[in-house]
Amino acid sequence: MSHSKMSARERIENLFDDSTFVEIGSLVSARNTDYNLGAKKLPGDGVITGYGVIGDRMVYVYSQDGAVLGGSVGEMHAKKIAAVYDLAIKTGAPVIGMIDSSGLRLQEANDALQAFGTIFAKQAQASGRVPQICAVFGQCGGGSAVISALSDFTFMERENGALFVNSPNTLEDNKGAELDSGKADYQARRAGNVDFVCEDESEMLLKVRSLISMLPSDYEADDAFDEAKDDLNRIIPELNESEYDARFLLTSVSDHASYIEIKEMYASDMVTAFIRLNGETVGAIANQPVDGEKLLTSKGLQKAVKFIKFCDSFNIPILTVTNVTGLKPALHEERRLAGLLAQFTAVLSGSTVPRVNLVAGEAYGTAAIVMNSKVIGSDFVLAWPDASVGMMDAEQAVRIMYASEIAADEDQMGLIREKTDEYRELQSSALAAARRGYIDDIIEPDATRKRLIAAYEMLFGKKVISIKKKHSAV
Repeated sequence: MSHSKMSARERIENLFDDSTFVEIGSLVSARNTDYNLGAKKLPGDGVITGYGVIGDRMVYVYSQDGAVLGGSVGEMHAKKIAAVYDLAIKTGAPVIGMIDSSGLRLQEANDALQAFGTIFAKQAQASGRVPQICAVFGQCGGGSAVISALSDFTFMERENGALFVNSPNTLEDNKGAELDSGKADYQARRAGNVDFVCEDESEMLLKVRSLISMLPSDYEADDAFDEAKDDLNRIIPELNESEYDARFLLTSVSDHASYIEIKEMYASDMVTAFIRLNGETVGAIANQPVDGEKLLTSKGLQKAVKFIKFCDSFNIPILTVTNVTGLKPALHEERRLAGLLAQFTAVLSGSTVPRVNLVAGEAYGTAAIVMNSKVIGSDFVLAWPDASVGMMDAEQAVRIMYASEIAADEDQMGLIREKTDEYRELQSSALAAARRGYIDDIIEPDATRKRLIAAYEMLFGKKVISIKKKHSAV
């Protein structure tokens, strides 16, 4: 597989539909003449900006040119990027930033630094109004790492990309073969700062195009639809027999297996992905068992919080798939778990988009409550027939409730089985939860696709009058 680097202009040409790119600010040049800058040729001041078409969607772009002073950010370089953001906000179109920069231009010092700050301000202003995508082709260090973090989604090329706040070789405990804190795998798997790791630049540009096709142009747009050619009533027999797997489930129910997973390498206990149901983009958050454990972790919740915020900002309906028995018991989890459970609950409960929950396995305790249960505001809750919904596993509850009786009984296992079946029927079955109004309907697994589509069609006109306040403080 080739890892050759494209030029800044070649990246743009490969990103957009043929002959649709229009450059803006091609004649802009640096004003600063210190350190003999005036005598140097700096085409476009090291960045190409403009707009073009991806599919039927207008998109703005800036592509840093590593061949011009290392793609360093100077005063006019930053102003060109800020101008693109102004246009994107006015016209309601996504922004894609192609990062390949050695950092702040030292020759321009304070002018460059202040202008760099204007990019941060424009990104903050654009957040929640237009989608922002960052594609890291080369160096993305220092302040550029903030540009990446202020974006909604970050792509990174595995071999040539480098993302860091402080240079990896300056970190005391980052030495030798482990000098990897700026590399794609570290940033995606351990830090969670990168959503997609790509093997080469061509793959990255194709994946950026695919993601754009799933997203609305701005927070008011209704263009995140595709013509649904898949059978709306398609039955999926495999779901009746296969072992639970969130990725398989979400891919199976989606139109023609349309599925784009976000942060696949980070927090494996939680799957976040965009799928299509009847042509509509839906944001899915699903529990995924890890090593046989069905537990929520702080990283999984952190990953889901950002995803939910994006979906709610851009009016993308939310689907949760619940299969969880509790919270991860570990010392490092105790440091953050309660706070992230609170954030997750507040963000999900405060979202105003249509929300559907599918209980596809076990749903126990606090973990089940926060996973989009009816009581925290899910609009519609479905469950498979064998799902368990309750405070804890039925047998565990029986061993606690009947501890003395079990100890005195000659046939301990027989009594445990009897009481477990009784408890399951009365307290922890999907039917018991449905009788109490906590589940709206029990469905066969093979009918999941058509019942989810029906639920979202029913919720299409959902309107929520928000309580008057600035925002949640959680």
